[in-house]
Amino acid sequence: MPADVVHAAAPKIESTFKAREVEGVFDLYFYRPIGFWLAQVFARLQMTPAGVSLLAGIFGVVAGHLYYYRNLSVNVAGMVLHVCANAFDNADGQLARLTHRESREGRIVDSIADHLVFVSVYLHLTLRYLFEGSSPAICLLALAAGVSHALQGAAADYYRNTYLYFVTTRARTDLDSSSELRSDYRKLTWRQAPWHKLLLALYLNFTRQQEMLAPRLKTLRDVAAQLFHGKIPDSLRTRYRNLASPMLKWWRLLMTNIRMLVLFALLFISQPVYYFWFELIPLNLLFVYLLFRQKKMAGSLLKIAESGQNST
Repeated sequence: MPADVVHAAAPKIESTFKAREVEGVFDLYFYRPIGFWLAQVFARLQMTPAGVSLLAGIFGVVAGHLYYYRNLSVNVAGMVLHVCANAFDNADGQLARLTHRESREGRIVDSIADHLVFVSVYLHLTLRYLFEGSSPAICLLALAAGVSHALQGAAADYYRNTYLYFVTTRARTDLDSSSELRSDYRKLTWRQAPWHKLLLALYLNFTRQQEMLAPRLKTLRDVAAQLFHGKIPDSLRTRYRNLASPMLKWWRLLMTNIRMLVLFALLFISQPVYYFWFELIPLNLLFVYLLFRQKKMAGSLLKIAESGQNST
């Protein structure tokens, strides 16, 4: 009987993934099962995905504040809250897919909450060192690390969503273009819809940032949309998967999980300042390398897309 239950539940859990191949090992075996259980609870409570995103943001912001104190017990409490925030961050998307309530507004709120969490982390780590008498240069170090973090996360998210756009059919609505967003933004007025216009302004800026970091991927997506109208040919889909799949594991290193593990380890030895250096040196080196690889891949796929259209 238990085996039957597990077998029956597996497809439901899978239905809350964007795609299995873009999920990391830690996500698949830790966060996604917890997120799936939470999503079921939130569904019964009739909570919205955006509401869950806000809860995740609150947990994460408080966690960042607890990193301010040079007390391991307090820091561990922050780590627990940080893990809870990440679990809720997984649950909001799973809830949206489970209840068929995926929306652009939900994605925007989720993105804002994610940014607020790490702003809190960087801010409170900086204050921790300033109030201990460190040089004001720590502010520049933290700012450089924070900007690097934002750019790396934006590019990694764009790479993943573009992969889903070309390889799967389940997440094409997640990849917005700045031109579409700009058009929707101009339709809104600050007087009639100030909240929606503000959210769209933030999201438009984030999307522009992504497209600037990956101009060839943007061109590839635009050409594919123009030539194939969203129906990606099997030859292009297969080629995209073959070229992009090996890089997914490296892009995942620029997302949340690895940062949290490194931050936790450094907090345990009371040296979180090295988290800034981890962001600036090894992650930026990886980032530059992946941007170069991405550019070459997109150029190759662009030729395939154009030749495929010509041959038809």
